[in-house]
Amino acid sequence: MRVRLAPSPTGTLHIGTARTALFNWLYATNNNGNFLLRIEDTDLNRSSDQFTKNIIEGLQWLGINWDEEPVIQSKNIEKHCDAIRSLIERGLAYRCYVNEEELESIREDQKNKGLPPRYDNRHRNLTKKEEEFYISEGRDCVIRFRIENDTLISWNDLIRGPITWNSNDLGGDMVIARRSDHSEIGAPLYNLAVVIDDNAMRISHVIRGEDHISNTAKQILLYQALGFNVPKFAHSPLILNSNGKKLSKRDGVTSIDEFKSMGYIPEALANYMALLGWSVKEGMDEIFSLKEAAEVFTLNRINKAGAKFDWDKLNWINSQFIHNMPTEKLLDSLIPLWKGVGWKSFDREWALDLVNLIAPSMTFLTDGISQSRVFFEDYQLEPNAIEQLKNKGAKESLLVLTKLIKLSKWNGRDIDEGKNLINEASKEADVKKGLIMKSLRAALLGSMQGPDLMGSWSLLARINLDIKRLEKCIQDF
Repeated sequence: MRVRLAPSPTGTLHIGTARTALFNWLYATNNNGNFLLRIEDTDLNRSSDQFTKNIIEGLQWLGINWDEEPVIQSKNIEKHCDAIRSLIERGLAYRCYVNEEELESIREDQKNKGLPPRYDNRHRNLTKKEEEFYISEGRDCVIRFRIENDTLISWNDLIRGPITWNSNDLGGDMVIARRSDHSEIGAPLYNLAVVIDDNAMRISHVIRGEDHISNTAKQILLYQALGFNVPKFAHSPLILNSNGKKLSKRDGVTSIDEFKSMGYIPEALANYMALLGWSVKEGMDEIFSLKEAAEVFTLNRINKAGAKFDWDKLNWINSQFIHNMPTEKLLDSLIPLWKGVGWKSFDREWALDLVNLIAPSMTFLTDGISQSRVFFEDYQLEPNAIEQLKNKGAKESLLVLTKLIKLSKWNGRDIDEGKNLINEASKEADVKKGLIMKSLRAALLGSMQGPDLMGSWSLLARINLDIKRLEKCIQDF
């Protein structure tokens, strides 16, 4: 078994392309096959090395690796052209000199008659004299592949079951090479190039989105005309937005880079992508690794209907992976983010305790910035913290607590010692312990919401910030 992903480097790695890669990789892994990568860069005006790099790095980030060196399609153009010459020599393809004005006239006439757009094959059987006339007019030409009328093209789709197309519905003879001088072939187009390359790469199964179904019918005709073995095809459902339309850039985030920058982790995103159209086996948990998914992955569990993108489910899966991530690994994931905002100096043991403190409330990796900020930078008191510090007895209780801290050996290491200081301050100031704890939270963290108070106080005490913040609030109130 040999499957492939064949993206065009004309944009960043899209989640739909990444999901297709994942299905191919899972299927190959489950069947001890090979997953290959081909970069389809023959659209030279839109392709770029930057997008190729983005696609490769995005797949690797997701944990999707390939078994052989990536194939660069532009290096195969001579093979494509040789195949086109062969089709022309055998009378299966021809040069078509119809210009854009004539094509537009055909389309307009069909529109007026309520007919679907279809090339009328008018240059299929040009005489040598007619061809010479068009050449003398300076016309360029495309290469068209003959598609005979009333031909049924059938295949057993591994996801959708039997599919049959009538050749009459394929739009007439197919252009397989762009316009060029009559003595040249011109740049080979997608449907021709993909057939040549898949055959050369010995691809046995083509797994791709349902928007390629009409291409499959055309490509099967080319496989047969060229004498190639036809691979097995499987067409997965599209990823849909909340309105049931195909997910696109208009819906906002669609590229893997964007998901990464938002704080999604690769294991969680890959897990969620697998669930976009694929159903887990009964009794299997919806949180899994790629290895676990590959052990049970089959194409017959892929749904035919489109898969709606659900942000809430993705966020929940991401949070589960973060909550179950080893502290050391989570810290290593957060350090580049911390350094990116300028937090470069910290003790690793202290940082591990900070990660343990904030991890249970994290949904995204980027929460590791927002929830850690108060431990690295000065804060602005939130309105609820200001109200708390204005309460009767708040300032007085913090004065007592500050005095007791200075007289004690409190350094943040022993949480029980901190709790004892709060109890002593409550008795000495003659206030309820709850008032002291709420006021302590307001002074230390600047907010009435946030991580565990004693864990936070311990961390701030270990970097000598607790007394500093308490004294500032006492002075300000």
